[in-house]
Amino acid sequence: MGGEAIHDIFIIGGGINGCGIARDAAGRGFSVYLAEMSDLASGTSSGSTKLIHGGLRYLEFYEFRLVREALMEREVIWRSAPHIVWPLRFVLPHAKGIRPAWMIRLGLFLYDHIGGRRLLPPTRTLDMRSDAAGKPLKKLFRRAFEYSDCWVNDARLVVLNARDAADRGATIRTRARVTNARREAGLWIVTVEDAATGETATVRARLLVNAAGPWIDEVLSQAVGQNGAHNVRLVQGSHIVIEKKFADPRAYFFQNRDGRIIFAIPYENDYTLIGTTDRDYEGDPGAVTITESEIDYLCAAASEYFVEPVRREDIVWTYSAVRPLYDDGASKAQEATRDYVLMAEAPAGEAPLIDVFGGKITTYRRLAEHMLEKIEGFLGPRGAKWTASAPLPGGDFAPDGFEREVASLRAAYPFLEAAHAARLVRLYGTRARVLLGPARAVADLGRHFGADLYEAEIRYLMTHEWAATAEDVLWRRTKRGLRLTPREAAALEDYMRGIARERSTAAE
Repeated sequence: MGGEAIHDIFIIGGGINGCGIARDAAGRGFSVYLAEMSDLASGTSSGSTKLIHGGLRYLEFYEFRLVREALMEREVIWRSAPHIVWPLRFVLPHAKGIRPAWMIRLGLFLYDHIGGRRLLPPTRTLDMRSDAAGKPLKKLFRRAFEYSDCWVNDARLVVLNARDAADRGATIRTRARVTNARREAGLWIVTVEDAATGETATVRARLLVNAAGPWIDEVLSQAVGQNGAHNVRLVQGSHIVIEKKFADPRAYFFQNRDGRIIFAIPYENDYTLIGTTDRDYEGDPGAVTITESEIDYLCAAASEYFVEPVRREDIVWTYSAVRPLYDDGASKAQEATRDYVLMAEAPAGEAPLIDVFGGKITTYRRLAEHMLEKIEGFLGPRGAKWTASAPLPGGDFAPDGFEREVASLRAAYPFLEAAHAARLVRLYGTRARVLLGPARAVADLGRHFGADLYEAEIRYLMTHEWAATAEDVLWRRTKRGLRLTPREAAALEDYMRGIARERSTAAE
């Protein structure tokens, strides 16, 4: 790793912010080196509620700039990645005694009008006694409001940004930990350690971006040497996934008596995703897991609305992540700002450092643009803004063209089952054809690992998307972990280790 070249920008962190910055910068002509200590999106960026949304509840905290920017980004990101982003209608039942109807109407009026909505349909009012959305719910709700946001495959959004950055010249290194970063002669001298081999390399760069998410203070303290750094408030958010609770394609926005909210969202065709929680977190961000109290909270909150209660035994999977919110002194975790903060430090004559605090997955692209403004203030201007109109890899088809793309793929590969073809387009878009290559029959896809997961897909993910373990594939790249048995997952792990050994031997 490394080399003698001097890079313009060194980025620590392979989450959505780091990869989004790398993509934007590489596309403008900067030389970029990104190091991620684990897998891409292995932390906060794969643990979201998976929404591209304005954040209706943030209006209560007067976060108007954040909400407006997020609303403006919904259709921009949808157009750039219609394979992994798609519109979703949300049903917000009006529960008496929580938020008055006038407040909800006002919030939704702002939601419809301050963000430049063009393709997404507007808000409407539902009669829950006659609308299908009322069927799975208790007969306590006479009225609901239906509005638009978008769904996103968050982990894939990260990987596709990294892939596009690499295609534009960036160096992307996963499982590469930054152990030291020091200023010397106007440059950053960064030591990077390979997690697999323990080998270290030195990389030189003109500017350092710290986008380490929950580990940002740790990087500042341990690698950069700013002892006692404390800038982020760690807030844990947990989700549960259960067997499908309702057949309606819409999602639900539930208001809780404690003033918090949860979503119930159709997930991976056969499941329902319920979340999220908000609780302050202390400890290792890499060791976060759902707590018993969070499970009880989510089950109880959803059961307040559904006719059929949500029980612990319904849960098929849980996931948790730590949000690295900028510590603004808010008294409650759910009140801490979700806005992002970029802080630059550039002592006279020394190489600049820019830290990334907070942020939402919805506003990652705008965050990257604002970061490039700061970077160009130090390194000089390069190319113009470009990401608003550029598709992500595989996203070069119309926002409403998903079904046509699936039909086209099946016409080219008639042996694919309809559900398999749809899944491949959902994950890879037009690049599904690269994955399938010259295959003319299922047998040409190679070894079968379970569900509809074949060797061809595994090799594609290892070659093009930095996948190195079964967990990378099953829980971040594909979510096939919901379908494979433990034995099948173990067999996949053995296979991938074998491929890695082959490649390592060939490289020697």
